[in-house]
Amino acid sequence: MPRQNDIEALIQLTFDAGMAIHKDVGPGLVESVYERVLADRLQQFGIKVDRQKPVHVEIYGKRYDDAFRYDLLLNDILLVEIKSIDKLGPIHNKQVLTYIRLMNLPYGLLLNFGCEVFRQGMRRIVNDRHG
Repeated sequence: MPRQNDIEALIQLTFDAGMAIHKDVGPGLVESVYERVLADRLQQFGIKVDRQKPVHVEIYGKRYDDAFRYDLLLNDILLVEIKSIDKLGPIHNKQVLTYIRLMNLPYGLLLNFGCEVFRQGMRRIVNDRHG
């Protein structure tokens, strides 16, 4: 299991990379562009990045193949969901929470590149059931 400070450093690096991209590129592009740019940027820092992989889940004893696809998974421990919309709503936080619970991950990040001020579109989601 990764140490807490390793996860914290990964979260901070991801937030910093997202902020730089938002500053340099600006809002208004589709999610897939920000996803690719962020993935490339993080890989330049030596982060293992998986994109758009299907997730298989088991619910009530039955397996569901390709239940959903995540945007990014960093170092096999941190899920990143990317949006490019005017404003995040509560459903977006719940989506990330459901994903990280089903994947048994400790944290997820929700990054909205569509808002004017990127910091307002950054969310850290904690899986209170992880452990």
